[in-house]
Order: sequence, then structure tokens, then C-alpha cells
Amino acid sequence: MSLENIVGSNQKYRMTNQRHVILEEIRKVNTHPTADEVYEMVRKRLPKISLGTVYRNLEILSACGLIQKIGPISSQMRFDGITNKHYHLRCINCGRVEDAPIIPTENLENVIREKSNYSILDHKLEFIGICPQCKKGHPDS
Repeated sequence: MSLENIVGSNQKYRMTNQRHVILEEIRKVNTHPTADEVYEMVRKRLPKISLGTVYRNLEILSACGLIQKIGPISSQMRFDGITNKHYHLRCINCGRVEDAPIIPTENLENVIREKSNYSILDHKLEFIGICPQCKKGHPDS
């Protein structure tokens, strides 16, 4: 990605080196990191970056549609470098978030539109359960 201008909600931003590194680090992983986790990842490449700078740039990258925000899960928002429509799985025990292994369905939006008379613009779906690691120690496994 070149360091060019990016457009967010009615505002134009420059793709700074810091934003570029944050975006690259988020896109390297599929763990849907929190802002604190992104900060730790980015500090390896930009040791002088502040946590506040990471938070501000995550908001800008999200507003520009280059990443998506997921949550809040517990008390922290998570971030996803995959911006195309997809669903998530969330563990209620450890907070882990993963991409659901199914293809999103546009038909769901059509059904809701017909039954509610809403103008549906988008949808997000999250499945909540217990991840395999936590399930090993869970009494319902």
C-alpha cells in the first residue's frame, strides 16, 4: 500500500508511516487484537509510538474502512484487518474471537427487509460459545 491519502467519513487523512505499520500488523494476524495488543505488536517496529497514537490511528483506519471494529467484547474493542463481510465466533470464557467458517448470506438481509420493512444497509453476526481450548476444562464438554 502506498503512502497516499485515505478518505474517512467526510475527512481526508494522509497514510502516515505509523498508520501504515498499524495496518500491516493488524492484517498479519487473524486474532482480532485489542488496541493494547496492536500497540505491543507495533512497538516492535516503532518503539517510540504511544498507546494514544495507536488508539487514534485505529479509529481513523476504521473510519476509512481499512479495518473493522468488533465489539466491544468485555470492555475492549477488537480490530479486524479483513474488511469484507464475514461472521465471528466469540468465546464467552476467554474472549477469543475468530472468523466463523461459513460464507455470509445476503438472503438473510432480504428476509429481514421483507418482514420488517426496514431498509437494510448491512448486517454483522457473531456466534457466542466456548472455544475448543476452554471447552477442554468446561463441565459441559
